[in-house]
Amino acid sequence: MFNFKGFVTQDKNTHLEHLEDDIINRGAVGGDNAVNFLKSVRNMLAGTGDTANITVKWDGAPAIICGINPENGKFFVGTKSVFNVTPKINYTVRDINKNHGGVVAQKLTVCLAQLSRLNIKGILQGDLLFTNDLKDITIDGEKMVSFTPNTITYAIPKGSNLANKISKAKMGIVFHTQYNGKKMDSLSASFGTVQGSSNRNVFLASAGYKETKVMFNKGELSKFDAQIRMAEGSLRKAAPILNLMSKNITDDLSIGYRLKTFFNHFIRNSNSSMDKVSVMQKQFRDYFESIMQAEIDKRKTAKGKEKFIKAKKDGLQFIDKNKQALYFAIASHITIGLAKQTLLQKMSQVQSIGNFLRTSTGYKVTAPEGYVAVDKVAGAIKLVDRLEFSRQNFTMPKGWN
Repeated sequence: MFNFKGFVTQDKNTHLEHLEDDIINRGAVGGDNAVNFLKSVRNMLAGTGDTANITVKWDGAPAIICGINPENGKFFVGTKSVFNVTPKINYTVRDINKNHGGVVAQKLTVCLAQLSRLNIKGILQGDLLFTNDLKDITIDGEKMVSFTPNTITYAIPKGSNLANKISKAKMGIVFHTQYNGKKMDSLSASFGTVQGSSNRNVFLASAGYKETKVMFNKGELSKFDAQIRMAEGSLRKAAPILNLMSKNITDDLSIGYRLKTFFNHFIRNSNSSMDKVSVMQKQFRDYFESIMQAEIDKRKTAKGKEKFIKAKKDGLQFIDKNKQALYFAIASHITIGLAKQTLLQKMSQVQSIGNFLRTSTGYKVTAPEGYVAVDKVAGAIKLVDRLEFSRQNFTMPKGWN
């Protein structure tokens, strides 16, 4: 039997936002949410509170959704395509081969065979860690059992109890979300830790974060609190423009939408850190102008170009007119990211499985992908080192895709 500990927060878990992006998505409210999240985790690591519900974000892939369909009582497995407008729900191997192909179909076939034997009563979502792709590797002279579901390679010393358990399993998965509801298209998601009974064929990793042995010292607290004060100061000055940008955040021609994509563009294409606000501000203007010009150049007729010419003109005028406000908006995003990084550096000291990145010369030690912080009101937010993990995730090939 599986049990769940966490908060019911929102609809289906198809995408989690980065903490710092919440200020662009939801304006000043998002800024308050981000700061409150940071303070909550800070209090936990300072030993003065336990208000943050934190789970470890394993770098698993693909996402697996499985359980009993409340509409027909049948067990199913699937990917996030379970929640498509035309759902891909798999009850049999035949369904899997019809709806999927390649490696994904192979992995879903293993999931169907093994997860159907667990006593799953509701619907769970997790990240697949391995099926038949475990590898023996050697790192710094030590033999290890490893799996690389996405970007990060997880390695466990060979011969250890954990390595023996993993080696005997036919698959590994970490569950982090539970769904409730009477219809598949109206399920509500609960984020947190999901625990249950596995068997020798299924390795169930835990998403729970154990912080008991890692605490902030006085110097670390002082550094973090200074970052929070800077974030709060810049957010107060940026609030009006953040609220304005959040109103049309889904419009791909808007400044808010493009500011958000700019940060991802920067991570993909730059090896430097996001710390020079004035430089980032100029780069954003250049990025917006080039994106709009590319859209203009794609169109062959004057009528087709018209909308994008206007969007480019209006957007550049907005950027130039609101230089100071945009400066503080970008500063807020960067400062929240730096404060988040301070937390991640401390939290990543708690590890039972080694985390590595494959490089051309071997394996490089890295931190976990990140964590998910859950708030009863605001929902779930990713705490991920974007300049480390996200850049690798954008650029490294995915064996399961």
